[in-house]
Amino acid sequence: MSPARLVLASASALALAACASVPAFPTASVMPLAETGLVGATGDSADDPAIWVSPTDPAKSLILGTNKQEGLVVFALDGSEVQRLPLGPINNVDVRQDLGGPFDLAVASNDTQGISVFSIKRTTGEIAHINDIQTGKTEPYGICLGDGKSNPIAGVTYKDGTVELWKIDGEADGVTGKLLRSVKLATQLEGCVFDEVNGQLVIGEEGHGIWTLAYEEADSQPIELDTIAAGNGLVADVEGVSMWRGKDGKGWIVASAQEANRYVVYERQAPHTPMGAFMLVENTEAGVDGVTHTDGLDIVSAALPGYPRGLLAVQDDANPLKEQDQNFKMVSWADVEAALGLPLLDAE
Repeated sequence: MSPARLVLASASALALAACASVPAFPTASVMPLAETGLVGATGDSADDPAIWVSPTDPAKSLILGTNKQEGLVVFALDGSEVQRLPLGPINNVDVRQDLGGPFDLAVASNDTQGISVFSIKRTTGEIAHINDIQTGKTEPYGICLGDGKSNPIAGVTYKDGTVELWKIDGEADGVTGKLLRSVKLATQLEGCVFDEVNGQLVIGEEGHGIWTLAYEEADSQPIELDTIAAGNGLVADVEGVSMWRGKDGKGWIVASAQEANRYVVYERQAPHTPMGAFMLVENTEAGVDGVTHTDGLDIVSAALPGYPRGLLAVQDDANPLKEQDQNFKMVSWADVEAALGLPLLDAE
């Protein structure tokens, strides 16, 4: 190849790479409305939130946040700390409700203990550590919880690209786990979310993109939903993944494109059309700083006080300066809908 052609080829490659990192649509700005207290450790500590909706009083709903230097920290909707469970290096957490009985369930990925399991008393929101399920594999990283056909099912992700499906069995005074299957992707995974209505497990591969897995089909293989090279706004690291759940399997998947400080929204149902991207900017009136480098996030579509169309909770890397104590920011899903012009769907 001639020097001139080599220069042109190199320029074309750089242009394509640049296009791949910039969304094909503008990145909208949304302001968080509130924030939690600090997780209580300096440096890189907060990682992933999970939202529990109180069935008796929505105002008493909770945000469970991980402090990966200490354990689980629980916040009220006003951001105040209500409970702390120092169980070691917990990285991700997820909640499932309406599983029957007086308790809801939460699971967390514990670097040293495997899957840490918690009960949430439906009448009071009190959280108790039930048990730890050893996975037999080093350093469980991400975790999500789904309502299986007969039992809750946990998806556990690892840095070597493995995702495991675990059947969770037992009552509030003790649980056990059984490995159902394991699937291997190429590189490091973290965020995941179950979509029981559509039979999909959505998985984030940090350096590549997003996958779906038909988790109830024994021989299913992962299918690409989006990649960082596709030009839809997704970049490495692909971190938190969650879902706004509408009726009839409709809704929105949201993924954190960490290095770009933005979030990409897709249709929940295949073919998972990209709907836009947004960033979280400073809310000077509320005294809440903007959000950068989000790890984990969670969404509920239930109406809560101040959040009529649901709540999005995200981890904030710098609060307000990097290496200071981290926390979680709360965002009204109605503001995301308005910023991106999303159709107003009925909540699940």
